[in-house]
Amino acid sequence: MSFADIAAFESALRTLPAPDPAARAAAAARQAELTKPPGSLGRLEEIALFIAGWQGRARPRIARGRAVVFAGNHGVVAQGVSAFSAAVTAQMVANFASGGAAINALARAAGLTLTVVPLDLDHPTADFTEEPALREAECLAALNSGAEAIGDADLLVLGEMGIGNTTAAAALAAASFGGAAADWAGPGTGIDAAGIAHKAAVVEAGLARHAGALCSPFEILRRLGGREIAAIAGAVVAARQARVPVVLDGFIASAAVAPLAVAVPEIADHLLAGHCSAEPGHRRLLDRLGLTPLLQLDMRLGEGSGAAVAAGIIRAALAAHDEMATFAEAGVAAG
Repeated sequence: MSFADIAAFESALRTLPAPDPAARAAAAARQAELTKPPGSLGRLEEIALFIAGWQGRARPRIARGRAVVFAGNHGVVAQGVSAFSAAVTAQMVANFASGGAAINALARAAGLTLTVVPLDLDHPTADFTEEPALREAECLAALNSGAEAIGDADLLVLGEMGIGNTTAAAALAAASFGGAAADWAGPGTGIDAAGIAHKAAVVEAGLARHAGALCSPFEILRRLGGREIAAIAGAVVAARQARVPVVLDGFIASAAVAPLAVAVPEIADHLLAGHCSAEPGHRRLLDRLGLTPLLQLDMRLGEGSGAAVAAGIIRAALAAHDEMATFAEAGVAAG
């Protein structure tokens, strides 16, 4: 799908389909018949029911799992908020293309098709401490890049690449859920305590610059976000319209959802948090979104890496749900 204009995006955000209750109920009935004590597979059972509801079938499967990594550059890097230069974004995109990045290996291991979407890397966003990061048309284009990237996926893993984007993510989280910039700013690519304090000051400057104008999800995204972040937001809304369950990666991917969730909290209902990253604000952000991470491995790479690892857990949950025998089939007394 695509959004013809801002109003179409806002309409799609506010008219969200629900999961199929009959499919979920049928999946729950099957769970009750499998050769195990009720609840003994813990959260794997809930994952199977979750996917069943969104796929609309009692025995869900992942036939077209897709990992999508969006890449964008940020003008706020000029403020000295990252340990790396903006040139690294394009260099990493080239690494993705040649198959040499962590996400390449992890997507293969999880049986996911990997798509990388670079978004106008030669033209960074504006520095949000001085002006909106994106013009309206640029933000809408980024949202549509995300919406169009979901294809025919039946499970969507979302990640990003963009030097400086933890600064944008901190600004989005603060604008959406409140708190001081210092509550959301973290080390990102590895800056020290002084660098984190400086990053927080940059975020505060951006929030002050746009105070009074952060009046809608679209405006929050375009003023403080980035192309890759807006693309994630567009992919999330489009996936919901198509009833495709989504696995979010780390802090940046979660921050892309924050402006949406403030306006429409139920947007998080088709999302799974793949992991809780080592970025300090991520746990707080997941709590605000009402998401419990599947994994906590102290990862902080981005690229969709943690979400790709979590996709293996989701496959395991569906395999157990689909392939186990029932008590009747196995000739085992149900107790």
